Amino acid sequence: MTAQPANAVPFAFDTEFGADGAVLRASTWQPTKRTFAPAEVEALVAQARLEARQQALNEVEALRAEALSIVAQTVSQAATALRGVAEAHRRESAELALAAARVIGSAAFERFPRRPLEAAIEALGQEMDATPRVVVRASGLDQDGRAQIEALCAQAGFSGLVVFRDEPHLPPAAFALEWADGRAEFDPAEAEARVVAALNAALAAEAGHAEPPLEGGAHDRRGF
Repeated sequence: MTAQPANAVPFAFDTEFGADGAVLRASTWQPTKRTFAPAEVEALVAQARLEARQQALNEVEALRAEALSIVAQTVSQAATALRGVAEAHRRESAELALAAARVIGSAAFERFPRRPLEAAIEALGQEMDATPRVVVRASGLDQDGRAQIEALCAQAGFSGLVVFRDEPHLPPAAFALEWADGRAEFDPAEAEARVVAALNAALAAEAGHAEPPLEGGAHDRRGF
């Protein structure tokens, strides 16, 4: 007995006829087409070319989308790095400007230690005009310095008594003015600290990390 191949399909006659010989149900079997007409071949080739072209276009579109994604990611990383460089540059520039201002201010205060006090008296002359006495607190005021301050108070319109209080703990150029209705003071270290704090707040606000501080102060206590 001859063995049949594993893929052999036994013949099945599935056409159904009626008693009068009419076909009630036609067979669904279709033979495998092994030959094609030239027109069919051309149509199949054209269809294959169209499918290949569409597949190539899809691959190109996928590559383009991937490339755009890589470019966008690279640009985002570069922008972040540039923002960091810009912030560092601004901060370094501010630190350099502060260092230069610190050196210039220190030299100016050493050469003209009474100039901040003189400027305060000139600015507050009208406010101190009605008070009977002004107390000047400073360090290192000799007789000539006190005489110059008294003369400056007179030029500013103050006709009352000028009282001096020696404060050895105050640094050069620091002072405090006290009168009946108010007080004004100046300390180079505190002024520098306020400038540094304001600059840091401005840098942080520009970088989007904080809000700038509100300006304000008491009416009877002023810093120069």
